[in-house]
Amino acid sequence: MLTERIFRGDLPAGGPLLIFGGPYSNLHATRAMRAEADRRGIPADRTICTGDVVAYCAHPEETVAEVRDWGCHVIAGNVERQLGEGALDCGCGFEEGTACDLLSAGWYAHANAQVSAETRSWMAGLPDVLILGSQWGRLGFVHGGTRAVNRFLWPDTPDAVLRAEIAHLDAQPAYVFAGHSGIPFQRRVADTFWVNAGVIGMPPHDGRTETRYAVLHEDGQVEICTLTYDAEGAAAAMETAHLRQGYHTALRSGFWPSEDILPAAFRR
Repeated sequence: MLTERIFRGDLPAGGPLLIFGGPYSNLHATRAMRAEADRRGIPADRTICTGDVVAYCAHPEETVAEVRDWGCHVIAGNVERQLGEGALDCGCGFEEGTACDLLSAGWYAHANAQVSAETRSWMAGLPDVLILGSQWGRLGFVHGGTRAVNRFLWPDTPDAVLRAEIAHLDAQPAYVFAGHSGIPFQRRVADTFWVNAGVIGMPPHDGRTETRYAVLHEDGQVEICTLTYDAEGAAAAMETAHLRQGYHTALRSGFWPSEDILPAAFRR
């Protein structure tokens, strides 16, 4: 469950907003995302990461260092919460016995062995929820859901479920941005847009190597964008780190080794 560590503030006026999730210890993708933000002229104070800086890939400590040097906003994903608390599993919310559950032991052990005490301290201090005033109205940012950091919400999640998530925030937001599930989508629910910006560290199970992020444009339109990066280099780094549980092949094939976590409509 969320501990409700909420950070509130205001965005500087003017310009678009860049939102991305799940760097997943994929240093190659994270550097590409930072370069894309620079290319678009979007500064760090208008860039938000929806958590899980660390997960499946080869470079947990280095990816955290890249994100911290960038200086963008970061909220806690379930992996940050677990590593910050010294927990022995990822806390992802996978059902017991699923491929995600079984495969998580390998990559989480790698991350747990690599991250420093100072990094864990930084993770422990991250907010669960970010609420920002903006030119578009109030914006909410969470990792999974508004009530549970590891809540899976999908493109076919019923409106009633999303309405309950939105209502849990202390004020009606114009937009809520989330991550966690790895499948980008956007829906209007009453007066709020719920947007999953996707993740940059793993493709969205679509047979392509490109990953996803979102841009909120000045006119209020949300664009789900593709990120091209050195996926082969990231996969090779996983092999060098002995992370061969299947996610290394997902970087090349674009398909997860764990599609049983997906709703039936999104499986092959």
